[in-house]
Amino acid sequence: MSDVDDLVEAAQPNELLQRVDALCDARRWDDLVDLAWRCREAVERGKQLWPIAEHIEYRLALEGPPPLAASVLSPTAGRFALGPLTEVAASTHSFFELSPHLSSPLVAGVVAGERVLRGENLEGFAEAHPEVLELPMVLQSWEPFYQVATYRASKVTAPPPEVTPLTRIASRQDGKALEDPELVRSLLDLVATWVTSSNGKGDAAVVEGSAEAAIGSLDEQEFLIGEVDVAGAMALMAWAGASGGAHGRRNGAAAGRSAAWWVASTLVDLEWPPDPDHLGQDLAELRWFRWEPLRPIGGWQLHLAVEDAARGWSAAIAAEDRVTELR
Repeated sequence: MSDVDDLVEAAQPNELLQRVDALCDARRWDDLVDLAWRCREAVERGKQLWPIAEHIEYRLALEGPPPLAASVLSPTAGRFALGPLTEVAASTHSFFELSPHLSSPLVAGVVAGERVLRGENLEGFAEAHPEVLELPMVLQSWEPFYQVATYRASKVTAPPPEVTPLTRIASRQDGKALEDPELVRSLLDLVATWVTSSNGKGDAAVVEGSAEAAIGSLDEQEFLIGEVDVAGAMALMAWAGASGGAHGRRNGAAAGRSAAWWVASTLVDLEWPPDPDHLGQDLAELRWFRWEPLRPIGGWQLHLAVEDAARGWSAAIAAEDRVTELR
C-alpha cells in the first residue's frame, strides 16, 4: 500500500481500479476499506475519486465478509452502482449472515425480501422486518421462482424469464374504454424507470371487453398472442419492475416482486397488504396473456394482458426500451 497515496493524489482511476481488483483477489478487506476512506477524503480536496469509493462499496457488498458487506448498506447506498447494494449483498450472502450487522430495519426488510426471492423462508423472523415490504416472507405456491440478477465485479446479468414463442395471430376487437386510473398507474409503475431514466415508452388501457379489445385500444391492429398462467404473468411483471431498462439503475428483485403484487392486488380489488391465499385464488380466476406486435421489437419489452371474463373487462400494457432512442 506504500504507493496508494501517490495514486490517490494523482487521481489515477485506472490504476486505482486495478488496485481494488488486487485487494479483492487477495481478500485484503481492511486495506480496501482504507482505500475507500482515502478516496472519500480526497474528494473533499477536489479529487474526482468518488466513483472509486462507490466501486469499493459495491465490491464489499458483493464479495466482502458479512460484517463489511452489511456496513455499506443504507437506504441511499449504491446510487451509481450496477444495482441497489441491498440486492448486491443479498446475491452472495444469506440473510442470517447479514442480519446481525444490519442496524436499519428498512435495509433489513429489503435484504430479507431479496433473500426470499432466492429461496429463503423467513416467516416468523422479526429480524426480517416484514412490515417494510408488507409481503410474505416466503414464496407462495402460486408464485414463480422469480428471475434474479447475477452480479460480477464489473457487470450484472438479469435476463427476462423464459417464454414460449407466440404463434397465434389475433386482430383487435372493439371495446369501450373504462376509467380505472389506479390500475393503469399500477401497470405503468412496472416500467416507470424505463420511461423516466432511459429511452423507454409505455402505455396501458382498461376496456370493457376481451383481452384482444384491450390490446387493440393500444393502437395494435394485429398481434401475436398466447395464454400464460398466473406464475408466468407474475414473473414477467416482477422482472420489469426490477429492471432499469437500457440505461436506468436497477430497482432490485424485491422491488419488482412488490410492484407485481401491487398490480395483482389492484386487479382483483384487494386492500393492501392482500391476504396471500385470497390473492392467489382471485388471480387464478383471471385469464392472462402475453402478446407481441407483429413489427420487429427488441431490447426490453413487456407486453401483457389480463381478462376478467366473469365481469366483462380487460387490461393491457405495452412497454419497450432500447439502447437507442425509440421513435
